[in-house]
Amino acid sequence: YSLQDQFDNLEKHTQWGIDVLEKYIKFVKERTEIELSYAKQLRNLSKKYQPKKNSKEEEEYRYTSTRAFLATLNEMNDYAGQHEVISENMTSLITAELTRYVQELKQERKSHFHDGRKAQQHIETCWKQLEASKRRFERDCKEADRAQQYFEKMDADINVTKADVEKARQQAQLRHQMAEDSKAEYSSTLQKFNSEQHEHYYTHIPNIFQKIQEMEERRIVRIGESMKTFAEVDRQVIPIIGKCLDEITKAAESVDHKNDSQMVIEAFKSGFEPPGDVDFEDFTQPMKRTVSESSLSNSRGDGKSEPKFGSKSKGKLWPFIKKNKLMSLLTSPHQPPPPPPASASPSAVPNGPQSPKQQKEPLSHRFNEFMTSKPKIHCFRSLKRGGAGPEDFSNLPPEQRRKKLQQKVDELNRDIQKEMDSRDALTKMKDVYIKNPQMGDAASVDHRLAELGQNIEKLRLEVQKFEGWLAEVEGRLPARSEQPRRQSGVYEAQNASGVNSCAQDRESPDGSYTEEQSQETEMKVPATDFDDEFDDEEPLPTIGTCKALYTFEGQNEGTISVAEGEMLYVIEEDKGDGWTRIRRNEDEEGYVPTSYVEVYLDKNAK
Repeated sequence: YSLQDQFDNLEKHTQWGIDVLEKYIKFVKERTEIELSYAKQLRNLSKKYQPKKNSKEEEEYRYTSTRAFLATLNEMNDYAGQHEVISENMTSLITAELTRYVQELKQERKSHFHDGRKAQQHIETCWKQLEASKRRFERDCKEADRAQQYFEKMDADINVTKADVEKARQQAQLRHQMAEDSKAEYSSTLQKFNSEQHEHYYTHIPNIFQKIQEMEERRIVRIGESMKTFAEVDRQVIPIIGKCLDEITKAAESVDHKNDSQMVIEAFKSGFEPPGDVDFEDFTQPMKRTVSESSLSNSRGDGKSEPKFGSKSKGKLWPFIKKNKLMSLLTSPHQPPPPPPASASPSAVPNGPQSPKQQKEPLSHRFNEFMTSKPKIHCFRSLKRGGAGPEDFSNLPPEQRRKKLQQKVDELNRDIQKEMDSRDALTKMKDVYIKNPQMGDAASVDHRLAELGQNIEKLRLEVQKFEGWLAEVEGRLPARSEQPRRQSGVYEAQNASGVNSCAQDRESPDGSYTEEQSQETEMKVPATDFDDEFDDEEPLPTIGTCKALYTFEGQNEGTISVAEGEMLYVIEEDKGDGWTRIRRNEDEEGYVPTSYVEVYLDKNAK
């Protein structure tokens, strides 16, 4: 009622209130978009750092630290889900509700102000009627006064006829009557207007303004409730987010450095015994030198002995030798290749170009002759080029081989169990068909049962094979008796008892390997069973041919000697280090300086 004369201002204020509500709706909508975007980015971040399936990364997640990180990634995914919940709840409880309420509010406001304008127009119409009635009463009064004056004038004039006087008197009476009628009408209109005006200002307008006030108060309350909901939506997910953070903390506390260290030890321990002490070599008595395991494994000049290949058979030194031999052939020489000779006829130079060589003891010279005798490295070639290793994992150290074989046995046993379960299920189905022929033909499952039986038998044979290898590694079965085949011609001249005593004496009391034969005899021993494990691999394919431009005496490890004009096969191009890998025949291959040969590559070579 106190704002009955501020109708226009109230209309502007209520419109402003609706604008505020729409602005708040827009604010909440943008907040939900931010929450969705944040949740999406968190999910993408978690997915980005998840380990790829069937990859090396997946194997790394067996450590407690990496498992804790994986748990953190999973919890971050759940954390992102809570932000999506915030967005969904704000959209449904605030944005959608307020949008619908705004539409209702606009309709209600429009209705109230329409009623107000209608009441305003009605009172204005009544006022206009009152003004018209008033002007008419005023005009009639003036007309009656003029007619009375005219009558009195005519009545006082002696020259006017009696008829004119009578006519003037009648006109004055008529005007007087009209004035009386106008007065009565004006009085009635005035009373009606006053009644309408009172009703307008004390009933209609207050009612309309009361409705507008209630509408505005509901709007204010509604926006306040929405703000409270805004906070409650966030508060509802805080316990779940807290649980996510608690799980991350729990995962972090589960990190066990001792356990991780032990897992690294279990994963990489080879099972080899450490080398024994280096024996004293008495150069005053060259014919009685004793070559120990350590002197053999360290005769390369760099003093390093890192046993990584071979099996766990008793007292074997050959894995160490083969490792050095194989690695020298798998990789090009560390020294840069020598420049081609300046002379046009390299053969005329008595001391032709030599590949760089290190200072070597006589033992090392003999050792290199042994290493370049017959390099059987097919399996290691395939390993270097990403191929699969041998089926019995003989390329691995003993402990790693044992683990791989055990895993294979467990895997085959699981496959056998699956096949047996399938066979049992089919057997039951066949029994049902036999008892109830209408359900199916019992003969229809015979073929599948036969297949399952064959599969189970094959898998059992595979298990026996791998269990045999596993027993050999673990020492439950004797090693393969290939002693006569492994010996050179020198050992073949000896009797069987000499061979057995030699084999028994190769292991010293401290577990290190010692060779009782002379140095020359040791150098004549060909490939051991470690060589035999790689015989089934195919040699590298040739990718072209080459012609030797100069004579090269390959005296360095991993090199091969060539004569001027000799034609050879190319098996590996120059990798940028100045060396090309060639082959003379199935057993002789190595590196020569690229500048010493002219290469002709096959167009169809891989």
